[in-house]
Amino acid sequence: MAIASSLQQQKRSFFTFGNRSKKSTHEPVTSSPPVTTTAQIAVPPPLQLIPEEKELALQPIVKVFSTTTYPNYFLPWQMKASKETSGSGFVVLDNSGEKRILTNAHVVANQTFVSVRKFGSSTKFTAKVIAVGHDSDIAMLGVDDPEFWEGVQPLELGGIPELQDGVNVIGYPTGGDNISITQGVVSRIELQQYVHGATNLLCVQIDAAINSGNSGGPVIKDDKVVGIAFQNLTSGENIGFIIPVPIIRHFLDDIQKTGKYTGFGSIGMICQPLDNIQLRKYFKMSHNQTGVVITSVAPTSKNKSLLRKDDVVLSMDGVRIANDGTVPFRHRGERITFDYVLMNKFIGDRVKIKLWREGKELEIEAEVGPRNFLVPVHAYDIRPSYFVYGGLVFTKLVQPYLHEYGDDWYNQSPRKLSYKALYGELEKETHEVVILSHILVDEINYGYNNCTNLEVLKFNGVKIENLRHLVELVENNKEPYTRFDLDDYGLIIMESKAAATANQRILDKHYVPSAKSQDLLQPPAPKQEPTTVGNTSERQIVA
Repeated sequence: MAIASSLQQQKRSFFTFGNRSKKSTHEPVTSSPPVTTTAQIAVPPPLQLIPEEKELALQPIVKVFSTTTYPNYFLPWQMKASKETSGSGFVVLDNSGEKRILTNAHVVANQTFVSVRKFGSSTKFTAKVIAVGHDSDIAMLGVDDPEFWEGVQPLELGGIPELQDGVNVIGYPTGGDNISITQGVVSRIELQQYVHGATNLLCVQIDAAINSGNSGGPVIKDDKVVGIAFQNLTSGENIGFIIPVPIIRHFLDDIQKTGKYTGFGSIGMICQPLDNIQLRKYFKMSHNQTGVVITSVAPTSKNKSLLRKDDVVLSMDGVRIANDGTVPFRHRGERITFDYVLMNKFIGDRVKIKLWREGKELEIEAEVGPRNFLVPVHAYDIRPSYFVYGGLVFTKLVQPYLHEYGDDWYNQSPRKLSYKALYGELEKETHEVVILSHILVDEINYGYNNCTNLEVLKFNGVKIENLRHLVELVENNKEPYTRFDLDDYGLIIMESKAAATANQRILDKHYVPSAKSQDLLQPPAPKQEPTTVGNTSERQIVA
């Protein structure tokens, strides 16, 4: 998919509904023979103009200008060159009644400066990022200058549009500097992958042309916002996607409830549909019972003592789950995957789950927790962690490191690392995948170049927990030799004193400012929970 600010491109537009024909209120004038009596001739009433369709409110629509600077994950002490991007946004009231601007998270990801310009204005105002939800691809901006808000009436949020509803997509796509309005229809509503955050959330598919620069712009129906334009399907013709209002409201409610954005949660289980009748017979389910079977429970889940492998989930919060893993959605017989039930929950909320276990029915209350993954799918607005010792560059594996290999990173990046990023299971919350990413060549490490891009398993026989743990082990080492055991039977050994002595020389020679990243120079901070993980597909964000 393509995101919708000014990075790639998006969708289509062919449904028009601006000039709908309206039945005239006048009676037809028919021809009749002339009347010769003295009776008065009836005079027809004056013509009434057909009322024009109400104009769309454009004043709350803004253009967002963002200066972004991304880290160089191969050389983590460096930043890449800054670039200018643009997207769209619109003014709403947050839950406290304050006027705020909503846009896409990918429009302001890794931003160093953000400004906004109102419709019809030539002045740019400095904006600040108040909250970002990378999993839901929504960001909230504020502007301190009161002049910006003069004459701006916020847009109202509506509901989920119906299939075949006509909508207007408003924003500032590439091809010009002025505002653009594209018309389309709603063609599908289901869970889809959000490319920016790589998570599956409720999504509305439309057939409107959403191009680069449209990201963050409102999608309007009956003068109310029904979504935010954000991505498209590159392999299809004019297939665009918008973030629906329930996801927007969850974002706003989350900020009000917790004071910050905590994201969409999980109860830590992987399930499989029970379409096959042999599966249902094996679990001794009756003809009237339906559900999905749990095939795995996350080791770090708060519910690991409540949920078991081979439990059949019959319902959630009283909503019955079908054998194909779907639940009723709205009306007209629509159905959607059962994950939708959890989308109304916040971190810390509880959900009632009816289980079928070993031929007995029972009910539990599970807690919704943050989504923990072995390799974070993104690390926006965070500098990479690294540690240099004897010219060996160690870093924490994150998916953006693999993205440095290009759009086809899954095939071009080291196979074991990409597999670990997509399918690795987190055994402990503190565990990180530490890799030897690069070697700053020196006589002390010469001959080890074939050991790069391998996971570091042990240091002097001690299993590595995370990057900070490796730093502590190396700095507290009293042994004459340092030994690094790597994946694929890799082995690096250096004299401890020689490596320590050579380190500063190597840093100076390769213009590395510090042997450790800033976060490792500070005391350990509370663990920041990643929100999503997954592989990007042909869907692309259209910035």
